[in-house]
Amino acid sequence: MAQKKAHEVEAWLRRPPENVTIVLIYGPDRGLVSERAKAFAEKTGLPLDDPFSVVKLDAGEAERDQGRLLDEARTVPMFSARRLLWVRNAGAQKSLADDVKALSAEPPRDAVILIEAGDLKKGAALRSAVETSAIGMALPCYGDEDRDIDSVIDDELGKTGMGIAMEARSTLRRNLGGDRLATRGEIAKLALYAHGKHEIGVDDVLAMSGDVSGISVDDAVDAMLDGKVDDFDQVFTRQSLGGSQAYLVLAAAIRQMQSLQLLSAGMTGRNAAAVVAAARPPVFFARRKLVERLLERWPSEALQRGLARLQAAVLATRRRPELAVEIARQALLGIAIEARRLSARR
Repeated sequence: MAQKKAHEVEAWLRRPPENVTIVLIYGPDRGLVSERAKAFAEKTGLPLDDPFSVVKLDAGEAERDQGRLLDEARTVPMFSARRLLWVRNAGAQKSLADDVKALSAEPPRDAVILIEAGDLKKGAALRSAVETSAIGMALPCYGDEDRDIDSVIDDELGKTGMGIAMEARSTLRRNLGGDRLATRGEIAKLALYAHGKHEIGVDDVLAMSGDVSGISVDDAVDAMLDGKVDDFDQVFTRQSLGGSQAYLVLAAAIRQMQSLQLLSAGMTGRNAAAVVAAARPPVFFARRKLVERLLERWPSEALQRGLARLQAAVLATRRRPELAVEIARQALLGIAIEARRLSARR
């Protein structure tokens, strides 16, 4: 099978084999997917700003214009030895998977195909097409673990020549990891805040860092769980107009509801404040009051209903990606309305 385990991806990207001409980089951490796709693109040696050498396509565009990827792959390059075809935002597009199968059966002589995709489950058409290809490689990207986060912290701070105290590193690490680009952005923001210091301390981290593992969607999810229907709708709309992917909000909502489920299991004979105080990993201090309020409001059966609604929405967005925003909005809005009803009963 032409695939790597998550911990093998970095080593493979350092020296990608020349006989691999179809590379799929996929996973729930879209920031990491983007970062690794850029790293692979740079390894081709082609000028990434040259439209004659690097052709960038959106998967939706390739789906609408069937045969476009095949035509591009078989076009003879004019100004370089080969071309890079860089496809972004891939998912459940059937024609893209079919194109990959066709290119595997008749490999292009002058093209390398790089595909960025979201979280593809085992058996997904595109993932299977690449994994079974003799010229393909599938590279998964999952949320950073502590070791990976430490490496990103060192990399970003190394650019500034700044160090970070052990306690500050530990505090910062707890609030990172959901998305690689968000993680790098948060560290860069922290470095800017502490500019002029030789070492970043825990006070700097507390002053600048929230929980950024879902920083772009937390406001929407918090408003939803807290029953603030109007606030949720405004934030979700703003994020959608800003280009945020609907599945990111759904994924963040699932994570938060699952976390509440785990905490709720420890509520027998204890109050919410005690459960939150004892949580491991610890709840970020700025969110503790909110989490306590949600634990008191959401019974386990309501959490289960909400999770079932979210999981159904995720499946629906994969079947109808063109309606992803509308599907996600309807599911999340339904949960926000239920949260408001639960609040009124207390």
